[in-house]
Amino acid sequence: MPATTLQQQLPAQLPRLWRFAIRLTRHSTDAEDLVQRTCLRALEKKMQWQLGSNLMAWLLTIMHSIWMNELRQRRTHPEELLDEISLGLSQHVSNETPDQALSCQQILRQVDELPEGQRLVLNLIAIEGLTYQETAMVLEVPLGTVMSRLARARQSLESKILVTGGQHAAI
Repeated sequence: MPATTLQQQLPAQLPRLWRFAIRLTRHSTDAEDLVQRTCLRALEKKMQWQLGSNLMAWLLTIMHSIWMNELRQRRTHPEELLDEISLGLSQHVSNETPDQALSCQQILRQVDELPEGQRLVLNLIAIEGLTYQETAMVLEVPLGTVMSRLARARQSLESKILVTGGQHAAI
């Protein structure tokens, strides 16, 4: 029987929340705190979630909002990216060869060099599997902005991959 309450469905969402949190914060401790604050806020506002709607999109919207508020409070940008990002994402590819792992790490580094808006759109669509509309909702930007940021991110990555001579799957 499928889980019908937020409390039942939330534990299954934790790996994806952690993955997005580490991409947002670029720091493991901040990511842990962000996931906890997101879960707490979701449970506090559980009456706002509608059964049958995209739970992950709703949770990522909460997470993004919390993070943006925290950045405004700090008036600083996140710390440098940790190796945990590569570790966390590469764990999802269980049968990768050493060459594939290296390629994955190179692509992740190139993705991390993208401007924040492009990086977030790419992560939400390519990694988290959200639709363009859901991504626009999470980031609170127009649909056209999502589409243009994704196109620019893909063009940038394609040109970087061509320059480095890599042969990677389309992003």
